[in-house]
Amino acid sequence: MSRHKSYGKSNKGDQKRNVLKRFERIEVLRKLGRWDDSKDKRVTGLPKTPTLS
Repeated sequence: MSRHKSYGKSNKGDQKRNVLKRFERIEVLRKLGRWDDSKDKRVTGLPKTPTLS
């Protein structure tokens, strides 16, 4: 018996996400120079960041 092609794609995790997780946002802020590990300790209320490729 075969499965329908729309059910359970195997490459589902390879799709580009449009929402970053907290640690990914902090990495982007570090690359942009807007995050300093010594003074920035709060991880809630982070500013919006562009998605970098």
